[in-house]
Amino acid sequence: MATEAALLGAKDIRVEFNGRQVLDGIDLEIARGEIITLIGPNGAGKTTLVRVLLGLLQPGSGVVRRKSGLTIGYMPQRLHLSENMPLTVRRFLRLTIKSDDARFNAVIDEVGVRYLLDNPMQTLSGGEHQRVLLARAMLRSPDLLVLDEPAQGIDVTGQEELYSLISRIRDSYGCSVLLISHDLHLVMATTDRVICINHHICCAGHPESVSKHPAYLELFGSPVRDGLALYRHHHDHAHDIHGNVIATDGENHKECDHG
Repeated sequence: MATEAALLGAKDIRVEFNGRQVLDGIDLEIARGEIITLIGPNGAGKTTLVRVLLGLLQPGSGVVRRKSGLTIGYMPQRLHLSENMPLTVRRFLRLTIKSDDARFNAVIDEVGVRYLLDNPMQTLSGGEHQRVLLARAMLRSPDLLVLDEPAQGIDVTGQEELYSLISRIRDSYGCSVLLISHDLHLVMATTDRVICINHHICCAGHPESVSKHPAYLELFGSPVRDGLALYRHHHDHAHDIHGNVIATDGENHKECDHG
């Protein structure tokens, strides 16, 4: 069970749907200030586990314990809004979440969505949409951020910027992050610990060691063998979340990894 310092702990979580074991004996602990990435193939039970941790789904057996007073900010994969509902970003962020102006302004500047405040939600690009959802989760002043496939629908350059932002948020606000992803190699640089599941925990640990674990390789294959090896090159500019060049610097080069 969770240690005293842990924000959240789960022990022997089991979930069954229609006679099929979706989660089988999952143990998980999240410490304050760490970034954990939960990975696994489609249908592995990642979203089901998150629903259990959030208290949205009661497990068939097992226990989840949360630190007293724990505040969780949740960012879903995607939020589908009716095309007929006129809703600006500002109104969406103010809806249901009570936040003073100082906190509101700090969050929208940190996440970089101030220029979007008067835009309709329905007109946002994939990257803009994800940043707004992240801002909404941050407005709860969370101890724990739970991000379900936050880079979905964003190109590789935008994903790099988003994961860097998530790392900066952890450093600035001291919150823990549980990140759900299907691709370890895109989040390795910003992850403290990886838990790989396929209905049960296949392997766990530092991202570098998990990427070489036989269970991980069996599920995902070798990135080099499968033509997904990261290559490195130098940038003399920076990108925003959409991949647009936003600054240039002839002297300071940024080394990047891409798949």
